[in-house]
Amino acid sequence: MGDRLDLQRIAAAFRTMGWIAFWSQLSMAVVCGGVLTFNSIGNDLMRNRERAIGLGPGLSLTTLALLLLAWSIWQDWGLIKLSRGLASASAARPSKGETAARLKRHILASLSGVTLAAVGYQALAGSLTFQASMQQPGVVGAVGMGNNAITSLEMFSVLANTQALTGHLIGLWICLWLNQRIQRR
Repeated sequence: MGDRLDLQRIAAAFRTMGWIAFWSQLSMAVVCGGVLTFNSIGNDLMRNRERAIGLGPGLSLTTLALLLLAWSIWQDWGLIKLSRGLASASAARPSKGETAARLKRHILASLSGVTLAAVGYQALAGSLTFQASMQQPGVVGAVGMGNNAITSLEMFSVLANTQALTGHLIGLWICLWLNQRIQRR
């Protein structure tokens, strides 16, 4: 009886944490995707302006992190379905090994996303720092600064990256906690 009660608690934890991970990562992905889209559209509207120095690699890595975040959201939905299987009394209940393998895939995806987002952040911050160092000190909005002034569109790139990074961290922490729960059993 105690084993069945423990399994019900684990299933409830998977369901609750799966929903938390799903909605929080989905909101982060929507913001990140929206900001990247806005950044892309904004850069297309400003055709006479050259792209910032070195912003491309950071945006590419952020986009890859966003794609991994989308895959993590799909994995979150799998955690919710897994909780239903764990709560059932049927023979189709996933084993501890299957559950651990699903969590391991989710953890690896989150770690990969964190890595891509962190490297992308370094690329974005480095290019914006280099661009800021080329600005004339004490002069705000001077005519003739050319491509040196950092625009809000370029700062949105950092915001998109931060959203992707935060989404992956949420998924990583939740999966590590769930993994710890099933390993105690």
